[in-house]
Amino acid sequence: MFERGRDLTQRFVKGEISRREMLKGASRLGLGIATTGFLLNEAMSQAIAADFDWQKFKGTKLKLLLNKHPYADAMIADLDNFKSMTGMDVSYDIFPEDVYFDKVTAALSSGSSEYDAFMTGAYMTWTYGPAGWIEDLNAYIKDPAKTNPNYNWEDVLPGLRASTAWNGVPGGALGSDDAKQWCIPWGFELNNVSYNRKIFEKVGVEPPKNLEDMLAVAGKITKDAGGPYGIGVRGSRSWATIHPGFLSGYSNYGQRDFDVADGKLKAAMNTAESKAYHKLWVQMIQESGPKNWSTYTWYQVGTDLGAGASGMIFDADILGYFMNGGDNKEAGNIAYAPFAANPAAKAPTPNVWIWSLALSSFSKQKDAAWTFMQWASSTEHDLFGARKMDFVNPVRASVWKDEEFRARIDKSYPGYLNQYEKSSEGSKIYFTAQPLFFDLTTQWAETLQKMVAKQLPVDEGLDQLAANIDKQLKDAGIGG
Repeated sequence: MFERGRDLTQRFVKGEISRREMLKGASRLGLGIATTGFLLNEAMSQAIAADFDWQKFKGTKLKLLLNKHPYADAMIADLDNFKSMTGMDVSYDIFPEDVYFDKVTAALSSGSSEYDAFMTGAYMTWTYGPAGWIEDLNAYIKDPAKTNPNYNWEDVLPGLRASTAWNGVPGGALGSDDAKQWCIPWGFELNNVSYNRKIFEKVGVEPPKNLEDMLAVAGKITKDAGGPYGIGVRGSRSWATIHPGFLSGYSNYGQRDFDVADGKLKAAMNTAESKAYHKLWVQMIQESGPKNWSTYTWYQVGTDLGAGASGMIFDADILGYFMNGGDNKEAGNIAYAPFAANPAAKAPTPNVWIWSLALSSFSKQKDAAWTFMQWASSTEHDLFGARKMDFVNPVRASVWKDEEFRARIDKSYPGYLNQYEKSSEGSKIYFTAQPLFFDLTTQWAETLQKMVAKQLPVDEGLDQLAANIDKQLKDAGIGG
């Protein structure tokens, strides 16, 4: 029976039978869902091994540095397939995000060869790449001796491929022809509205259509919901406050962080349009945000939504996804909607966060580590994570077309596919790549805090911020 099931799943992977036929056949054989899933994953692993020598580095021991995240959980759950396919052993250290990036920086800045590959955000590679700490992966992707011919790099969403490639020139366009591919997109998040359907029904509101509408909806929730506040957004003194909902709305109004001319950068966040946007954002938080907004990170924003303490969030779509499951009080009550802050915009333009995989320049076994990285970012592993684990959002276009994945999302996450599809074309990193990213963006968040606390008027605050940033850019030799 087991061998007949193995033959059945192999026929499906080869395209000889449909998914419906495979499932009917498995049912006739008396195979349960878990066994069928195991056999299917095995067949997919064998399929990607067919045209490439995955055993080339048999016996090699790799070590990874990982952030505690559902993407890492999905990889760990599938790791035995990689080990059996390659004969390699893989160990890892895993840390929560509040200390993870410090661990990465410490390892790389010291030139440690302990870790061969690691998780990273794309923004971090703007430091790691020019410093010589990570490899340009173009040399691996384009080498047929090192990369599986079925890897299909073009299947990775183009906005993500471009957003993880930079030429190292301050202000240089992401994804330019001379860009270096500093990391491989692994999983990502775009920023839209996740909301509590029960709370919205109670106060009689619909998902907001633009930023002014969001103020009105959030205000009504705060006034009439009987406890929950209207809108959750991040507020801590960190670059991470600027990059999710805030920058997604900002870019939707056509605003930029910097203007670039003749290779020099100039702060652009004090235009009249930017000031108008900031005033709406600040008013929204003052009237309908959490009382201790200035302490809010990803975790607090998500926890409040999951606990029913907020009516909606404008943050990562996957944050809303996670809050709709597990032991969260409001699991099953969360829905999703695309959001274009600018009423004149044709569609949302979300800024993205991209969890990626990078190859340490200090690894003593780079080719073996690249073998792992291409497996971990393969279509087959992406499918496993999307179907069986919480690997959202997958980075491959083909996975978004997968019927099983789509049916799973449609069933339990109302509006999730719609918000993604309305937003995906305009999703990319909207920040300007430059070496002072973390410091300058954190200063932006600090200024925003002072505005919300009424310590600084918006117009004056943005003029001061722009002048301060321009001085730092000039001092660094990259300002106009």
